[in-house]
Amino acid sequence: MKSMPYEQTADSDTVAERIDSAFAEQVIKTEAAAVGGLLPVVRDPAFVRAAELFLTCCGSVIVTGIGKAGIIGNKISATLASTGTASHFLHPAEAVHGDLGRIQNNDMVLALSHSGESDEILRLVEPLKQREICLVSIVGDAQSRLARHSDVALCMGKLIEACPLGAAPSVSTTCMLALGDALALTVMKARRFSVEDYARFHPAGALGAQLMTVGQTMWFKPDEPLPQALETDTVEQMLSKTAALKRRGAVMIVNAEGRLAGIITDGDLRRAVSTAGADALRMKTQQVMTPDCKRVRPDTLAAEAMAIFHKYRIDELPVVDADNRPVGLIDVQDIVAIKIVR
Repeated sequence: MKSMPYEQTADSDTVAERIDSAFAEQVIKTEAAAVGGLLPVVRDPAFVRAAELFLTCCGSVIVTGIGKAGIIGNKISATLASTGTASHFLHPAEAVHGDLGRIQNNDMVLALSHSGESDEILRLVEPLKQREICLVSIVGDAQSRLARHSDVALCMGKLIEACPLGAAPSVSTTCMLALGDALALTVMKARRFSVEDYARFHPAGALGAQLMTVGQTMWFKPDEPLPQALETDTVEQMLSKTAALKRRGAVMIVNAEGRLAGIITDGDLRRAVSTAGADALRMKTQQVMTPDCKRVRPDTLAAEAMAIFHKYRIDELPVVDADNRPVGLIDVQDIVAIKIVR
């Protein structure tokens, strides 16, 4: 294997001596201080205006940037998309070779450039203006051409990079990312983007699974017949009512008003039969049921439901609405199926 041109052949102690931990600390402190310096930017009316444009955009937020700013733009676009704001990344060089067609008239553009003078970004300004596409920028120089031609410009100020040569984007890209996160998450909050919304956009991830609600894991569809019977029904009538239903591991027992009164499981039936024999079929369900059983709401997290299953060693949980009326039934296998349990 060939050595890199900058590798040294000195012993390990000599190499170790070249690692300046104090400089590494300074990099962190420099970037942290620069991010803290963004507070005036988010307090400026321009930030509020940019957030309003994102929130009311009828299309997508198209993010663009070149080089390291483009990499940051990709991440900002991904954050927007996963938090309720439709977004795509557009490479500026590809844009002027046909990909401007990806931008629809109801879209808007977020452009990132520390200098505000990147040729690849500036070449987009005229075609965007011709189509009256809204342009928001994150720049370092408020007097740059990109800032001047933007509908809204968020100006970070001219930043000194932490690189020992003062060249490699570091402080500037960190600040772009922080400002992009501030925008995306402020819009997310204004959009009232919920835990359930987040889980729908992250169905394959561990976090998404943990954020799924009981309502999202139920096999029952709205208005589908539920395994339930009246507390005045006999066990025989209950079995007749629920024989054809797909979920027969338990039956929810309701009162005359349709509110949950209890639950009858296979275990409850076995105990009734062992005590009363064939006469168990003529018993009222309220005599056999487990009253005041555990129950959850559709917006309960599936992880919370699993905790109830474990704590009380039960396999089924009725799902009720705000009036305590059954809307579904969930069992432990529903939770296992979405891999809440590892």
